[in-house]
Amino acid sequence: MFPTKTEKARDELQAGQRTLSQRERALLLMADGRRSLTDFSPLFPSRVEAEQAIQGLMQRGYLQDARPAPVQPAPAPTPVPAAEPIQVATSADSFDGKRSLATTRMFLFDICERMFVRRDPRFANQMRDALREARDREAMLTIAALMLSEIEKAAGPERADSLRERIDKLLPLAETVH
Repeated sequence: MFPTKTEKARDELQAGQRTLSQRERALLLMADGRRSLTDFSPLFPSRVEAEQAIQGLMQRGYLQDARPAPVQPAPAPTPVPAAEPIQVATSADSFDGKRSLATTRMFLFDICERMFVRRDPRFANQMRDALREARDREAMLTIAALMLSEIEKAAGPERADSLRERIDKLLPLAETVH
């Protein structure tokens, strides 16, 4: 399944519209007909929950499957030249400030600019939009998970883990309820 936005979803994503949760809005931002359920899974604790969220949005008219089931096998893809390696310096720019959503947002914007603008401009625009709308820790974690998933695919788990550690140092700690 490759979900894509419906007109109802585009209306929801317009400024001033807020009927869905931040996680559901993140799914709508990412739904471009090119990403499959596997790409949305990092947003949720399990693949089953990701599938349920997508199915729920489809049933409510926000998403539709962009690709019908193939009738015959597709031709072999044309080889694509290897992309230039991703380079991000994380140890050179130490951070000694206090944890905040603003600092986390700026770090994620920086990652977006460095890693996605040339490689995947549509994804970069989606992440920028999501970052502008993120208002809490959960929203930042959702966006970070999407970005780290793409980074892991492009640059490997070590790079994603080093960025994940940095994000964990910047993001405010979760509030505990006593």
